[in-house]
Amino acid sequence: MKTSDLIASIGVIILLIAFLLNMFKKTSAQSRLYTALNFIGAAMCCFSSYLIAFYPFVVLEGIWAAFAFYSFFNVPRGTSK
Repeated sequence: MKTSDLIASIGVIILLIAFLLNMFKKTSAQSRLYTALNFIGAAMCCFSSYLIAFYPFVVLEGIWAAFAFYSFFNVPRGTSK
C-alpha cells in the first residue's frame, strides 16, 4: 500500500467516524468534536489527493477542511457534545 493510500484511508475512516457519531446522536453537527474530526479527515484526504495529483479532490477536500476549521472556532458555547 502506498503512503497516499494509507493517508487517504485513515482520513476517510475519520470522516466516517464523525458521520456515524452524528447519525447515532453521540455528537451534534455543531460540536467541536464533529468539526475537528471533519477537519482532520478532510485535510488528510486533501493531502493524499495532492500526493497523487488528483486536483478536483484537492479542491473539494481543501474547501471541506477550510469550512470545518472555520466552524471549529465558531461553535457556540454549550455545544461541546
